[in-house]
Amino acid sequence: MKVNIYYGGRGIIDDPTIYVINKMQEVFEELRVEVTRYNLYEQKNAIATLPQTLKEADGIILASTVEWYGVGGYMYQFLDACWQYADKTKIATMYMQPVVMSTTYGEKEGKLTLEAAWELLGGLPCEGLCGYVSDLMSFEMNKEYTAIIEKKAENLYRAISQKAKSMPGSNQAVRQTVLKSNGLDLTPQETEQLSNYASDDSFIKRQKEDIEELASMFKNKLGQAPADDNSKIVNAFTKSFTPVKEFAANYMLIIEGSNKNLMIKVNEKDLSCYFGPTEEDVDVIGKLPMASLEKIMAGKQTFQGAFMTGAMSAKGNFKTLKTLDQLFRF
Repeated sequence: MKVNIYYGGRGIIDDPTIYVINKMQEVFEELRVEVTRYNLYEQKNAIATLPQTLKEADGIILASTVEWYGVGGYMYQFLDACWQYADKTKIATMYMQPVVMSTTYGEKEGKLTLEAAWELLGGLPCEGLCGYVSDLMSFEMNKEYTAIIEKKAENLYRAISQKAKSMPGSNQAVRQTVLKSNGLDLTPQETEQLSNYASDDSFIKRQKEDIEELASMFKNKLGQAPADDNSKIVNAFTKSFTPVKEFAANYMLIIEGSNKNLMIKVNEKDLSCYFGPTEEDVDVIGKLPMASLEKIMAGKQTFQGAFMTGAMSAKGNFKTLKTLDQLFRF
C-alpha cells in the first residue's frame, strides 16, 4: 500500500499541521505502508506536474494550515492542477483524507473545502481531521490528541484496505451534470506531457515570446492597409469628386486599423487626396472603420448618415462635414 501526503502549508517551525502529519506518517510506517510526502511550498514551480504522482498511490492526505483565511494558495494550485491534468479514472478509486489545523478561525470550513473539492474531482473522501491550536507545545504533549491523530491514520488505512463504500453525494451529481472540464480531450499520457510543459518556466516564457511576436506581426499587418487598397480608395475619391463653387477645406479621415490617415484637401476645382501622417491644419477630423468607408464608397451610405448612426465620429465644423457628401458623389 502507498499513501502520498501533500502538505500545502508554508513549512514554518511551529506549524501544527507538520506535527500531525509526522505522527500519521509514523503510524503508516508501523503498518508497513509506503509514505511519500510532497511539500508544495518546495515545489511551487512544479505543482502542475504533481498530479502525475497520484497514479502510484492508493490513498492520499491533503494537509494544510489555516493561518488567516482558507487553506492557502499552494493547496488551491494543486487542486487546480488535479482538475486540469490528473487522471480522473485513477482519482475515482482513490481515498483522500483531509487534515486541516488552524492557528486562527476556519479549520472546519477548510476541511469541508478539501472534501468538496475532492468529491468534485470524482474521488472518495474519508473522514478527516481538523483542530485549532493556540499553543503547539501543549498540543504536542497532550496524549489524547495524539491518540486521535493515530486513530485517524488507522481509519485511512482501513478504508483503503477494505475499499470502504460511502453514500452518494450531491457533489457527484453536480460534477456529472454541470461541471465539465473545458480542456482538450487528451489521453493520460498527453495530459501528463501537457502538465510538464505547464510547469516548465522556460517553455512558458518561450511560448509567450512567440505569441507576442505573432501578435506584433498581425498587428502590423492590420495596421497598414496594402498599397493597392490605399490607391483604390484614392482613385475612388478622385473619380467621384464634384467641385463646389467657392469652397475650400481640409479633411482628415482616420481609418481604424490603418497607421496612415486619408488626407483630403479641396480648393474649389483642385483636389489633393492621399494617405499620410497626422496633420494639424485641418477643418474636420473624422474617424470610422474601414467597413463603413467601403459602404460609403459603394454608395450604400453617406458621410452624414454614418455620422448620424454613430458609425463615424467627427470633430470640427459640422457644416463643412456635411459638404463631404456634395464633394464626393459615390
